Amino acid sequence: MAGSDRTAPVVAPPDTVKILVAGGFGVGKTTMVGSVSEIVPLRTEELLTSAGLGVDDLEGIEEKRVTTVALDFGRITISEKLVLYLFGTPGQQRFWFMWNDLAIGALGAVVLIDVRRPDTSFAAIDFFERRRIPFVVGVNGFHGKHPYGAEEVRESLALPKDVPVLLCDARERGSCRDVLIALVDRVIAESARSEAG
Repeated sequence: MAGSDRTAPVVAPPDTVKILVAGGFGVGKTTMVGSVSEIVPLRTEELLTSAGLGVDDLEGIEEKRVTTVALDFGRITISEKLVLYLFGTPGQQRFWFMWNDLAIGALGAVVLIDVRRPDTSFAAIDFFERRRIPFVVGVNGFHGKHPYGAEEVRESLALPKDVPVLLCDARERGSCRDVLIALVDRVIAESARSEAG
């Protein structure tokens, strides 16, 4: 309208939060980022080759044909005030040096585990505990199966009670979203505790 003194209200942009999706080789990190992302995810996958023979442990995941060699990236809007940027880490031990750079600025992490190969989860849990980055554990149910309950997994991994353990399916958007919401809740609770002193 010509001559009007009215201006459009200023809308603040949403807060953006960097979240890592981490875990061992073949636990479903790329699948999780892809299933929950509202954008086409960036993937840095390459075919597994003979160079990985004797280096990459394919026991239990013999059908795996590709692997992340740098990172995965996706985005999900939790609310009009909060957007999560998701960075999936590479799982092979020879690429773990990248985790330090990926962790810069991260407010939290999802540690995905595969109960068929629980030994692949210890290094990821240790990584976030040492850096005091809040995390939740997502127990990825391969083939839709969860042979163990959340408390059994917590006990076997010796996790403290304040670390949420959630059964999930990395292929299902709603399931992944619930894991991310649990992480956001934990980050907020930890932030409130530290501000209280």
